[in-house]
Amino acid sequence: MSAQGVTFINGAIESGASTLRIVGSRMASVGEGPEPGDVVIDLHDARLLPGLINAHDHLQLNNFGRLKYRSHYTAVGDWIADVAAYLQTNAQLKAFEAVPREQRVLLGGIKNLLSGVTTVAHHDPLYGCLISDAYPVSVVSQYGWSHSLLIDGEERVRRSYQATPAAWPWIIHAAEGIDETATAEFEQLDALGCIAQNTLIVHGIALKRVQRQRLIEAGAGLIWCPASNLHLFDHAAEVGDLIERGRVALGTDSRLSGSRDLLNELKVAREIAGLDDRTLQALVTTNSAQLLRLTDRGVLRAGAAADILVVPRMPLADASRADICLVMSRGKMLYADRHYAGALAPPSSWVEVSVDGRPKAMDRRLAMLWAQSGLQEPGLDVSAAGWRAA
Repeated sequence: MSAQGVTFINGAIESGASTLRIVGSRMASVGEGPEPGDVVIDLHDARLLPGLINAHDHLQLNNFGRLKYRSHYTAVGDWIADVAAYLQTNAQLKAFEAVPREQRVLLGGIKNLLSGVTTVAHHDPLYGCLISDAYPVSVVSQYGWSHSLLIDGEERVRRSYQATPAAWPWIIHAAEGIDETATAEFEQLDALGCIAQNTLIVHGIALKRVQRQRLIEAGAGLIWCPASNLHLFDHAAEVGDLIERGRVALGTDSRLSGSRDLLNELKVAREIAGLDDRTLQALVTTNSAQLLRLTDRGVLRAGAAADILVVPRMPLADASRADICLVMSRGKMLYADRHYAGALAPPSSWVEVSVDGRPKAMDRRLAMLWAQSGLQEPGLDVSAAGWRAA
């Protein structure tokens, strides 16, 4: 006798299937009908996707707004220096920085969850709160990283790469700028032995065609953050040749320079590169999973983690946070339209909230954490949540 599960029917799945069955935290089957005792959810032709993957964020930096102090930059070091200087003198920025890191990290998780993201690659130390069961999204935990050659220097970068298991991704900001120094960083990394099959360069604005070809030959990849790049440099990386080879994943960067969320980043990517919906979807699902070595994410197949996104029948880049019908992480409903929440979870486990003026449901424990943080996320209102009286 099979275990009780949840079966979604009449969904629009890219493979052409229309059903997906979940048991516990895993997908049990795709294209097969429900088993006796299953909860059956009729999607009425809505799109059923794997939870999205944000390939680059700094989860503790999303309470800041976008910062820059010149019309545009040529070198990222100038922007870093400007931000550091203003943090010393600007009272508002100092107040943002003074918010406890655990609260700021929670905001980063909420930002991602509300845009359909279930997995994030965090480009900083793996703080303990990020691997808590209470955290809103899954955070990549098997990775090596260095900030950049500018911040860490050649020897620390080399040691970081050498200490990273070959089966894990190694992630570094590089070629972030439009000057010769940014272009030369690729050659520095290559000379250090840091361009290999698990290397992921973040930004890569200054990469030349021959350098991108070297990335492809090495089996490495690029994490593309076009909104951040345009904001700071008025340029974004050339990615067409890398996309053709499946070597690009999409990331938001933090809100210090990047998009509000991954749905906005998809819109920017479509606008500047003319990418179709299938290609854009791959940048935040299958490509990201492959480059980040996430074998159970980014796909709808038996055995994969039950990370699920349901959106209306529209191009993904047209969707907004309010359009999202359902986000499940490891088989648990975290954010949804209220009728989905009512079908998937007992009333005691979720509360009513509002997102961009649209009534929604959110996991009760998550809503409690958010309300207690005292932070604000524009468009998210938990004031109607019933947990205070529970």
